[in-house]
Amino acid sequence: MATITDLRARREALAAQRASGVARVSYDGKTVDYRSVAEIDRALEALDREIVGAEGRRIVRQLRVITDKGL
Repeated sequence: MATITDLRARREALAAQRASGVARVSYDGKTVDYRSVAEIDRALEALDREIVGAEGRRIVRQLRVITDKGL
């Protein structure tokens, strides 16, 4: 299990690589190749979920439904 510090370091490395436009990330002697920016975004979201879980917080999501009869 990775520590919160490790997860944050991985997220920072991945975010920096996304900003630079490079699809290859190296962290702690390991290299990961991503196919697209969308795949990098999904990895960032996964890391965010892991960080939130490790901190004992919950991700709060809201869904708003707005309807209209069109009158």
